Amino acid sequence: MVTLPKVNELGFFEIRLESIGGLGANLAGKMLAEAGVMGIGLNGVSFSSYGSEKKGSPVKAFIRFCDMETRIRDTSPIERPHVVGIFHEALAKTINVVSGIYEDSIVLVNSTKSPEVLKENLKLKAGIIAVVDATGISLDEKNRVNMAMLGALFRLCPFLDAEFMKGVIRKSLEKKYPNAVQPALNTFERGYNEVAFHEFKLPSGDAMPEFVRHDTPVLGYETQPLGGLVINPGNSILKDLSISRAGMMPDFDDAKCIHCAACDNVCPDFCFVWDELPDKKGRPQMFLQGIDYQYCKGCLKCVQACPTEALTDLRETDGYADEHRVPHRFDLATN
Repeated sequence: MVTLPKVNELGFFEIRLESIGGLGANLAGKMLAEAGVMGIGLNGVSFSSYGSEKKGSPVKAFIRFCDMETRIRDTSPIERPHVVGIFHEALAKTINVVSGIYEDSIVLVNSTKSPEVLKENLKLKAGIIAVVDATGISLDEKNRVNMAMLGALFRLCPFLDAEFMKGVIRKSLEKKYPNAVQPALNTFERGYNEVAFHEFKLPSGDAMPEFVRHDTPVLGYETQPLGGLVINPGNSILKDLSISRAGMMPDFDDAKCIHCAACDNVCPDFCFVWDELPDKKGRPQMFLQGIDYQYCKGCLKCVQACPTEALTDLRETDGYADEHRVPHRFDLATN
């Protein structure tokens, strides 16, 4: 009989996955639960929380495990996870992805940064920070980020059977997508083998932040939100779509640009910045100045539309977007 490494007051070992639509966190949660229930005989459940189901929007997946004698009567979102899997590092800009963790919780991050840097970025006091370059692995193996993250999660949850998970991967893909089986297995194994982790102890005399449960109040005349109040404006200078990029971004080469505006015609978020300047004959013409990466979600439609390869796809590295961003004029006017 498998013994879980730790459980909460209800007898549950809980995992929360923080991601964006398109990276496969929902499927990863289902496969994790299947590996625990069918593979090693645990009782378990998996469910997800997401909004409009579009690529790039925030997604959470929840997995609960317990022994077969414990009944799962709780299907509320997991607020105090023993393991957190962060599929997209940039989510920390707008979401507290490590909320509710314990002093000894494991935080797995899809990143190329060191655990020490991530500890500062995530404002962690203590815990085990695990790092895997899931995006890089998936690009190398021509597969999905979720397979690399699954491999790392299995390494961090040794009570789960990695060989059973490989069987689940084969069963899921071999009938419809036989050519995808080996890349998926390679990605899973690399995630398992390449994850690195470091434990940070709580400083002497210090304490973890007090956990406050965010229960939703019953709506009434005293608690209902003000009508017509837009708390998070969707189309303004405040919007930051950079958390939607899944590892790739367009790179602009001014020397190859013919200013045809093919990129601007297909861009869904008006990322391209133009200015009216005189051409060689002194006539006014619109010239492309660059990309405002704050509004770019990395769909790469512009790269496909560009006829001169002035726009190419580039693996995003930390700080590149901020260094090469060309702000829109309305942004400059407000700074």
